[in-house]
Amino acid sequence: MKAAFCGNDNASAYDISAGVLKNVCFVDALNLVPHVFLLFITFPILFIGWGSQSSKVQIHHNTWLHFPGHNLRWILTFTLLFVHVCEIAEGIVSDANMKSRHLHLFLPAMMGFVAATTAIVYYHNIETSNFPKLLLALFLYWIMAFVTKTIKLVRYCEDGVTFSQLRFCITGIMVILYGLLMAVEINVIRVRRYVFFMNPQKVKPPEDLQDLGVRFLQPFVNLLSKATYWWMNTLIISAHKKPIDLKAIGKLPIAMRALTNYVCLKEAYEEQKKKVANQPNKIPSIWLAMYRAFGRPILLSSTFRYLADLLGFAGPLCISGIVESLQNRTDTTGKSNETSTSYLSSQDFLKNAYVLAVLLFLALILQRTFLQASYYVTIETGINLRGALLAMIYNKILRLSTSNLSMGEMTLGQINNLVAIETNQLMWFLFLCPNLWAMPVQIIMGVILLYNLLRVSALVGAAVIVLLAPIQYFIATKLAEAQKSTLDYSTERLKKTNEILKGIKLLKLYAWEHIFCTSVEETRTKELISLKTFALYTSLSIFMNAAIPIAAVLATFVTYEYQNEATLQPYQAFASLSLFHILVTPLFLLSTVVRFAVKAVISVQKLNEFLISDEIGDDSWRSAESSVTYESCKKHTGLHTKAINRKQPLRHQLDSYEQPPRRQPRPFETDDIAIKVTNGYFSWGSGLATLSNINIRIPTGQMTMIVGQVGCGKSSLLLAILGEMQTLEGKVLWNKNRYSVAYAAQKPWLLNATVEENIIFGSPFNKQRYKAVTDACSLQPDIDLLPFGDQTEIGERGINLSGGQRQRICVARALYQNTNIVFLDDPFSALDIHLSDHLMQEGILKFLQEDKRTLILVTHKLQYLPHADWIIAMKDGYVLREGTLKDIQTKDVELYEHWKTLMNRQDQELEKDMETDQTTLERKTLRRAMYPRESKAQLEDEDEEEEEEEDDDDNMSTVMRLRTKMPWRTCWRYLTSGGFFLLFLMIFSKLLKHSVIVAIDYWLARWTSMENKTGDSIERNRENKSHHVAVFSTLCGAGIFLCLVTSLTVEWMGLTAAKNLHHNLLNKIILGPIRFFDTTPLGLILNRFSADTNIIDQHIPPTLESLTRSTLLCLSAIGMISYATPWFLVALVPLGVAFYFIQKYFRVASKDLQELDDSTQLPLLCHFSETAEGLTTIRAFRHEARFKQHMLELTDTNNIAYLFLSAANRWLEVRTDYLGACIVLTAAVTSITYKPESGILGLGLLYALTITNYLNWVVRNLADLEVQMGAVKKVNSFLTMESENYEGTMDPSQVPKDWPQEGEIKIEDLCVRYENNLKPVLKHVKAYIKPGQKVGICGRTGSGKSSLSLAFFRMVDIFDGKIVIDGIDICKLPLDTLRSRLSIILQDPILFSGSIRFNLDPECKCTDDRLWEALEIAQLKNMVKSLPGGLDAVVTEGGENFSVGQRQLFCLARAFVRKSSILIMDEATASIDMATENILQKVVMTAFVDRTVVTIAHRVSQILDGDIVLVLSEGVLAECDSASNLLLKEDGLFTTLVKTNK
Repeated sequence: MKAAFCGNDNASAYDISAGVLKNVCFVDALNLVPHVFLLFITFPILFIGWGSQSSKVQIHHNTWLHFPGHNLRWILTFTLLFVHVCEIAEGIVSDANMKSRHLHLFLPAMMGFVAATTAIVYYHNIETSNFPKLLLALFLYWIMAFVTKTIKLVRYCEDGVTFSQLRFCITGIMVILYGLLMAVEINVIRVRRYVFFMNPQKVKPPEDLQDLGVRFLQPFVNLLSKATYWWMNTLIISAHKKPIDLKAIGKLPIAMRALTNYVCLKEAYEEQKKKVANQPNKIPSIWLAMYRAFGRPILLSSTFRYLADLLGFAGPLCISGIVESLQNRTDTTGKSNETSTSYLSSQDFLKNAYVLAVLLFLALILQRTFLQASYYVTIETGINLRGALLAMIYNKILRLSTSNLSMGEMTLGQINNLVAIETNQLMWFLFLCPNLWAMPVQIIMGVILLYNLLRVSALVGAAVIVLLAPIQYFIATKLAEAQKSTLDYSTERLKKTNEILKGIKLLKLYAWEHIFCTSVEETRTKELISLKTFALYTSLSIFMNAAIPIAAVLATFVTYEYQNEATLQPYQAFASLSLFHILVTPLFLLSTVVRFAVKAVISVQKLNEFLISDEIGDDSWRSAESSVTYESCKKHTGLHTKAINRKQPLRHQLDSYEQPPRRQPRPFETDDIAIKVTNGYFSWGSGLATLSNINIRIPTGQMTMIVGQVGCGKSSLLLAILGEMQTLEGKVLWNKNRYSVAYAAQKPWLLNATVEENIIFGSPFNKQRYKAVTDACSLQPDIDLLPFGDQTEIGERGINLSGGQRQRICVARALYQNTNIVFLDDPFSALDIHLSDHLMQEGILKFLQEDKRTLILVTHKLQYLPHADWIIAMKDGYVLREGTLKDIQTKDVELYEHWKTLMNRQDQELEKDMETDQTTLERKTLRRAMYPRESKAQLEDEDEEEEEEEDDDDNMSTVMRLRTKMPWRTCWRYLTSGGFFLLFLMIFSKLLKHSVIVAIDYWLARWTSMENKTGDSIERNRENKSHHVAVFSTLCGAGIFLCLVTSLTVEWMGLTAAKNLHHNLLNKIILGPIRFFDTTPLGLILNRFSADTNIIDQHIPPTLESLTRSTLLCLSAIGMISYATPWFLVALVPLGVAFYFIQKYFRVASKDLQELDDSTQLPLLCHFSETAEGLTTIRAFRHEARFKQHMLELTDTNNIAYLFLSAANRWLEVRTDYLGACIVLTAAVTSITYKPESGILGLGLLYALTITNYLNWVVRNLADLEVQMGAVKKVNSFLTMESENYEGTMDPSQVPKDWPQEGEIKIEDLCVRYENNLKPVLKHVKAYIKPGQKVGICGRTGSGKSSLSLAFFRMVDIFDGKIVIDGIDICKLPLDTLRSRLSIILQDPILFSGSIRFNLDPECKCTDDRLWEALEIAQLKNMVKSLPGGLDAVVTEGGENFSVGQRQLFCLARAFVRKSSILIMDEATASIDMATENILQKVVMTAFVDRTVVTIAHRVSQILDGDIVLVLSEGVLAECDSASNLLLKEDGLFTTLVKTNK
């Protein structure tokens, strides 16, 4: 066919005799002019560039969009492009009906498409480089295009072309679009005044873009980049080069920061408060407040969602159109219009299969773009809402009344739940919120379309879906229940595991590990039963999801066959199949959404209760807020007034901010009184006065002591002065310095921060002052023990310090602050006498008095009374006496005498206390806790890090390769740990299920195609019908059954794997060598049993199921399309390559972002619980603003990580969706060209449509699985550890029943080390201990004393020499036998939760008499008898309900119960008081008189009465003789030790 611009089948085409504009072809040619003009002008500018201008704008991002009408321009241009595509298509279809090629029908349209694309690219470059004058070219283009199109439209009107012709409609729409674009351009000129005006308007980039730290650009980029997340490319690709960290993701834009959103929500909530102010029974509605603050984005998201859902129906409609047009295709090429111009109607246009294929492609792309936009907007709004709620909760916490917290109305647990659970529930509800109103519309539309296709039988299928939906809801609720019970069991299991790990040394020494292991296994079995229920409901849920569409299709088609005379057409079958797939999704999701809606309602109720709970009163001094807090907040937040509300100045809005009107505190007449309380009655919120008739004054610059018995209201008085109590009557008056208070509470409160940060507490650092304070509180020796000195993290997540150490840090904090007044609430309670004296002398008398600071000190230590300048004596909530010590001595002799007797008693106790030095013990405990673990772990980590760094320099690429590689080996290990049979069953059933599902659809294709061809008799037709229906029903039944089987096998396999992994892990760890527990932090091991086990139990099976399902669905779809049209395989190659790279890049970035999200969550939650615990301290210091600021920063950090994670998910989904759309287009075009059977064609297209849904699931699940496999990897890393060698060379039966009977010990040339690669800790030790001897072992720290005690139990590696007990070499014995025949009392008394009986005899071998006898010997009998339950009395976790001394005596009883002839005491008296120590010594001498006792002494005085003393030095036995003989050696080591009393 020859081509010519106006065609060469009509001579009149080039005739212009009637006038140039009368010729349609000429008008079309005229339309080319503006497009050519634009391309000629813009191309040079685009290529030459405009470098000189861009440097003038100092801005980090080239995303500054500042021309007015920006978004409207993009929308109009996209619409214009779409209309151009329609014009091109219409031209080509019209041209196909001509005898010769008419280029004028589609060439101008093609040029228009190119020009419109160029226009938007040109505009974008001009805008980002800020060169508005160059926009003039576009303005001229729009005018010219508008004029030429209008001429064309007028020409059509004159020719009598009407709306029924498509070309007329297209031209009309284009005239409107060009007109609108022209208007947009005029508006830019009007606002920016850049062309015809003298002084153009100057603009400044938004604050966010000037800030180089803001990397989240979604709000600032152009529409195309917004829709496709193009701006994320740099981040996702950079993840390949180096891991994404917090620096890479930067800060949140101002509009998304927690403070900005908090101000919006707070205003909306205050409005609601005002509305219900006059109605006492009504509470302000949080729902309405949330709607007022965040309603607009939710409406926007819902609009996007509706558009996406409606476009979703384009799929089925286009499929039915394409199949029908190919089915009814008759040879229409012969018919051709003889006229020079052929006008198409829209119906004819839409009957063209190629047109439908392109429309389907465009509809898919649009639908997916809208859907992802809807998701993004809801997620962003959800995150904003969460930030606002967290800030709201935090502000409320800071104002909670103390009584509320202490009386238990608001427990810390409830507050933590609000933060961790309720805010997240509301966020998730917001995510799913648009579904609530989008789903009904989707369902109604779907049913209407189905009814159109299949009439009544469609309703049968819809009824099946609707009837089965409630079952889904039932399953969902059951799932939640099962999850809750699983959680309870796993908490119990963790508690037991934790106990085992804490007491592992004792368990091993007593050979009890198996008993405790069994107890954990029992709980695990219960947990597994609960997990089975969980797995069953999960698999039922998956089964329902897969089976419902099959059941619905079966019901529909069978009904249709038997009800209608007409046979089922392929286009009907496949369009309705596609519609059923669309219908199932909302119904399946509905149960989830309803469940979340219910949870959200409950969460809002809890939030409401919290927000209207009592706050502390606004006392006059509290109102006089210092301006510092406000200024500091304004400085930090980076909040632009503009970002919140332009009408009001910032200070009324920021709520740190929300202070009542200022009132200056009334100054006193005199300056010598700092605080005065007149006629004070104070209550803890119950209305009953706790303190009554308080009239006191606190002198300025002096020390005031408050004394009295326990519970007489001393601490309450401090808190009343600080305004924490409810004032019923009276006044507290301050003299000017209320803002300058430091306070140390009775219960020490530490921040999760370094020691230094805890002491400085936000004040400037002054080295000299800091040193003076740490010395006064004797903190330096403790700091020296910490691995990083005062930069070591302490607090909840840091290192556990003892009570005394914590208390001293809190006192140091109060002393360090440069404040006028210091409140110390019983600072000596946890300190021993040396420290108390030191603190009194150095800290209080010297440090505070020198600065002339006012000190209020609550104490029980009456010996310090003489130091006091002023004394307040309290009794039962009122002031008994007030004055100096002299006043009281003269006025109240009785009280003074009472104090004197108490002082004498305290002095006597002091003398006793002098013996035991508590601080040394605390430090010792700290050293022991720190060094074996931290330092060794640290050293090893450092070595590893150094090695890693060296490797990195050599080989960065291998590290990156590892980051991008899937952990296939770990996956294989996981799969095989479930057993090969289950693995085979899972793979086989999965493949079979997918084959059957493909067979169902294939049979449908054959059946519909066959029935249309057969021209047989009615009888034959009926037989055929029955045959087809029977096969179809059988296949559907098999498919439904297989759906159930596969979902069950996956869950079953997951459960078995989880069971085996946990069992192996527990056994491996229990049997591990003691050195492993010394070098591995407890938290690390616990993590394997908690977080990692939870992932293996509950998260991997569903991920695995989803991954295999979506992968197999995609593969079967590709197979089916290729079967329908083999040419499709050619197009598949580039698509496959694109998919491979998308998933490769995404997986790495997603993993990093997920880790960032997890790691930023914990500090936020900790900060909340920390604040709630330290409320009184924070408020006393007036540091609320600083803590708020910190909370806002933590919230923003967590939010930005989560935002980036969700943006990365959108990035992936948009790309995989577009790939899916390309697959649909390719499949459609190849099948239209290739023309297979209409049934097979429908099948191919149906499968192409499903691919779009599953492609991104493949990648998302892959990424999830990769992260989750990390848990398996961590567990596996422990499984490779070597166990202790439990087998001995002797058979247990060869060991005499009563061994060791005598208790004779021979140590022959003993050499011991902790591990093969470490140095020996004992070298060639030789000793002989006779039966029944009392032996003492002493030596300096690190001399190998404890190693020797461990050697008796083979807890360490005896690599040379031997220990022979009663003639048997212990190295030959099985470990269990050896350890069960010896007794040991450790330094740390360890008790387990359970009963007293269980603690003394877990093996249940002894009679009650034996146990009572043991308790009597340990002098505990009377105490245990007085307990409810006697021997079965409860012991709480760690034995916390007994004192340390009692615990140690229980350990003694435990050692006695085991009638062993050898007892080893490893520094058993180190952590107990003198009285208990004396009991212990007495018992050892009497009850163990006939047994061999080896005592490892921490004080030499204990072993002076021993029969024999072994003195060790650096692992060598230095001296060995009786104590009296050793003391004769003047320069002997033992003599030196006795002298220094080490």
